[in-house]
Amino acid sequence: MGWGIAQWRDLTWRFLPEGGGRKFSGILLTFTLAGLSGGTTWLLIYLSGEVAETLAIAMEGICLASCLGARSLHRAAIEVLTPLQSHDLVHGRLMLNRYVGRDTENLSQAEILRALVETIAENTTDGAIAPLFFGIIGGAPLAMAYKAVSTLDSMVGYLDPPFTNLGWCSAKLDDLLTWLPCRFTVIAVAIFSGKPLQVWRLCQRDAPQDPSPNSGWSECVFAATLGVQLGGWNYYRNQPKFKPLLAEPHQPLEVATVIQALTLMRASVIGLLGIGIPLKLLIALS
Repeated sequence: MGWGIAQWRDLTWRFLPEGGGRKFSGILLTFTLAGLSGGTTWLLIYLSGEVAETLAIAMEGICLASCLGARSLHRAAIEVLTPLQSHDLVHGRLMLNRYVGRDTENLSQAEILRALVETIAENTTDGAIAPLFFGIIGGAPLAMAYKAVSTLDSMVGYLDPPFTNLGWCSAKLDDLLTWLPCRFTVIAVAIFSGKPLQVWRLCQRDAPQDPSPNSGWSECVFAATLGVQLGGWNYYRNQPKFKPLLAEPHQPLEVATVIQALTLMRASVIGLLGIGIPLKLLIALS
């Protein structure tokens, strides 16, 4: 998927000038990739079912599992934390650079930990809850279609040139599709915090300051629950960018904070499974 997006992107930049042509190319790319991803997944499951029903169930499970990023996110976080625990900042920065878009070469340990918590918070929604949400609603084909839009957003959905027009459609569609799963994440994490009203008030106060309709909410609910403050200055290709400050710094960012964030991610996934699977079974039996 990533290779195909990169080829389309490069061809668009080579042959189409900035403006409406690139925006149309982005719209075509978004719906083509989502349709192909969902349609191919449906066809694989259908053909598997022609062989054996159990094979179709197994194929759907494999396809759905491939959409979920919770395990890979956990592994990535541990890969960054391991050198930090031995005070190896250089190695920690190098490992973090694999997983985030911001510049990492000059980050302090606290900034590395902040980047990790922000990444876990945002990807809990994008990489775990949202694909699972669409999988429960429409099975693996719908989850795979969502994953295609999310992947596009992460690769080309930027506001800055030369991505502005090419990534416009995927960014807008990703925001729309992720809105409801993001609110589930916020509610679930707020409940798990044991102080849902306090967490919700902080989210209402700070999350709307973020230009994204979703990532600010995901990050803020994690920050408020963990008692830390997220946001601040980041650098992207040596260009400074300030993200709104989210929640209050009651606790310092520590290695344990990242472990707690991973626990919240797992709890949110389990919570959605606990609600979604019984509902799906009830609908199937009715």
